Amino acid sequence: MKTALLITIGDEILSGSTVDTNSNFIAQQLKNIGLKVKEIITISDEVATIESTFHSALQRADLVIATGGLGPTKDDKTKKALANVFQDHLVLDDATFLHLQQYLTQRKRLDLLELNHGQAEIPSKAQVFQNENGTAPALMMNDENATIICLPGVPYEVKPLIKNKIIPWLQAHWESHFIVSKIISVVGIAESLLSEKIENWELSLPTNMQLSYLPMANRIKLKLTASGPYEKEIQQALNQKVYELKPLVQEYILAWEGDAIEEILKEVLLEKNLSISVAESCTGGELSKLITSVSGSSAYFIGGIVAYDYHQKIKIVKVKPETIAAHTVVAKEVAQEMSKGCQHLFGTDVAIATTGVAGPNSDSFQNEIGLVYYSIRIKNVEKSFSLYLPHLERKDFMNFVAIKAIQDLVFMLKQIE
Repeated sequence: MKTALLITIGDEILSGSTVDTNSNFIAQQLKNIGLKVKEIITISDEVATIESTFHSALQRADLVIATGGLGPTKDDKTKKALANVFQDHLVLDDATFLHLQQYLTQRKRLDLLELNHGQAEIPSKAQVFQNENGTAPALMMNDENATIICLPGVPYEVKPLIKNKIIPWLQAHWESHFIVSKIISVVGIAESLLSEKIENWELSLPTNMQLSYLPMANRIKLKLTASGPYEKEIQQALNQKVYELKPLVQEYILAWEGDAIEEILKEVLLEKNLSISVAESCTGGELSKLITSVSGSSAYFIGGIVAYDYHQKIKIVKVKPETIAAHTVVAKEVAQEMSKGCQHLFGTDVAIATTGVAGPNSDSFQNEIGLVYYSIRIKNVEKSFSLYLPHLERKDFMNFVAIKAIQDLVFMLKQIE
């Protein structure tokens, strides 16, 4: 199987100012065509560092993809390093210059042509993939052992270049190979106990099949991955091993398919023809964000509200003032009344409500930081949950609670015949 190595170039990533989302996207796309990413490296944008990393990477993988360091400013160092590695020189490429001229003309920014003139200078031996969403093209060069492709670092430029140009080129010129995965979601058992329970099954996996344990909230994702030249045979082999797994973990299964919990929720709600709404406080819209991140969610998600101030909990989702007076705003009783009011407000089959203290400061009632209650209501059935997460930072807290609430809802829905 051919392997790939990804290089992210940029001081802004090393400093923590920018998050590298390109590598995640590229790795997923390469996996889809049977290319396994063996390393992801982040380096500074210095010519010498880029050069030495390119030299080393070309010895360790069949394909090297670098992002960053291409552009109209003094940070345009990747191109120089690429030329040096292949003992090449930069030349003005007429086709790239024409593309650049047309790109700027369409955007009525022809005044920037002189400033961007250098973008059309490329190593003389390089193959060019024109960039339809920016000024810096992608460049490809080969030696006797490997191929290197350099792209700009802007994600909205990287994604179409990879999907529309790089992946089709690789599929046309490289031998096909397939990597197929199945994800089984398990709850209610510790990872160590799960590992012990399925040890013999895991040891029976063929050499082209690997199992990964991926904890998420209190869910464990068992990711079974197989590779080979024939997709149909791989899929059949995976299905057989999952069939063998079923009697070992049946009582702990949340879902036999699906990765993200919001995707699993979609399948369950559509299968049962149920609608959902949310009333959020401490999650600050994260529940709505997760649910609506799935294409087609309008078929079951009716609406949501962030009733952050306690007066809005009273006014909009009809929490009783005396309930807050008796228990404060962070309480099981408040979450229960919020879910009931939300279900009534939106007229849905299902409602989720959250109330808690995300931190780092407490609320006006001086409730404990990290304390949260959430209520799940499915028609006339209600169940309340509480968590205490003082160790989580604010954003992590909001995301964890939202994921956990959806996960518990899926589990409840699975119990309904």
